[in-house]
Amino acid sequence: MRAVCWQGVHKVGIEEVPDARLINPRDAVIKVRKAAICGSDLHLYDGYVPGMMRGDILGHEFMGEVVETGSGVPNLSPGDRVVVPFPISCGNCFFCSQEMYSLCENSNPNARLAEKFWGHSPCGIFGYSHLLGGYAGGQAEYVRVPFADVGPMKIPDAMSDEQALFLSDILPTGYMAAENCNIQEGDTVAVWGCGPVGLFAIMSAKLLGAARVIAIDRFPERLSLAHRAGAEILNYEEMDTLETLREWTGGRGPDACIDAVGMEAHMHGVQHAYDKVKQALRLETERPGVVREAIQACRNGGTVSVPGVYGGLADKIPLGAVVNKALTIKSGQTHVQRYMKPLMGRIENGEIDPTMIITHRIGMDDVPDAYQMFRDKEDDCIKVVVNLAS
Repeated sequence: MRAVCWQGVHKVGIEEVPDARLINPRDAVIKVRKAAICGSDLHLYDGYVPGMMRGDILGHEFMGEVVETGSGVPNLSPGDRVVVPFPISCGNCFFCSQEMYSLCENSNPNARLAEKFWGHSPCGIFGYSHLLGGYAGGQAEYVRVPFADVGPMKIPDAMSDEQALFLSDILPTGYMAAENCNIQEGDTVAVWGCGPVGLFAIMSAKLLGAARVIAIDRFPERLSLAHRAGAEILNYEEMDTLETLREWTGGRGPDACIDAVGMEAHMHGVQHAYDKVKQALRLETERPGVVREAIQACRNGGTVSVPGVYGGLADKIPLGAVVNKALTIKSGQTHVQRYMKPLMGRIENGEIDPTMIITHRIGMDDVPDAYQMFRDKEDDCIKVVVNLAS
């Protein structure tokens, strides 16, 4: 079968790889119909996530058709159309029983590697390094899905492939980011980054009752979509972010701040230059300018929600502000399985249109160029969907 494979920093390619097959009775094999390039895939592309090996199959956002199931998957049948959550979760361990699926204790066979970085291991993830299991990803013609009796969700006939696709990751991620803000009636929420996760966080914050959402970015096409989603827009190249947020909130600051950017934040000034140099020299793994700014901006007693991906070590985090302002910080890989069914209901009811963020639809052969286009924000690229259906 053909698949999109990591070939080194800034290099992905289409390769012939062994066919996906059942290994465990709880496996299923899915014929991929649609996949997507995620912003967190760019951290692999740029070489900032350890544990990648040449030939690793990329992709953790995908949906498709069941072609084969193991004897331990009674809930699925060949021909079922399903969307697959990116966390691989057993459904039985302590964390899965608490619906904290991204912390599954049984799905990362390389947990010892992860423990060296983070103290404890999260779950395994499709197409996201050997640190997180070394699982083949979904930017491929077929994919093996472990614990298929727990993860994949059937898609209603009336729902399109594209409507369902983002239930695999970015829609639940944006929703959990907003939910983590503990939004109260009348709250103001600031969202840094108007990429796909940031846009869904904006939509979700409005659904959860935020009176105001302020969207922070510098690209006109992203700010335009944020405005369509109901946000006030702040172009940080034209206005000072901290001063503007103080002014727009009567000096108090936003009630909650969402960092939907992560480890490769673009900022201005000396601190950003410092981060770029240290990251290039691998003296720190992140450029944490946004999370610093969110901590500084948030009102006393507020919440900072961090769905943006961070992988290792960051410098100059203002812990003094966290303590003295009595801030709550909430983060984590998304517990996607918890949110898939209720968000599917919101899509069916017309409360969210996930397809509004799609800017590019391509075939597999165009994926290598699309990675660079997405990373460099060329051609007004916000979200790339890969069509794999024959």
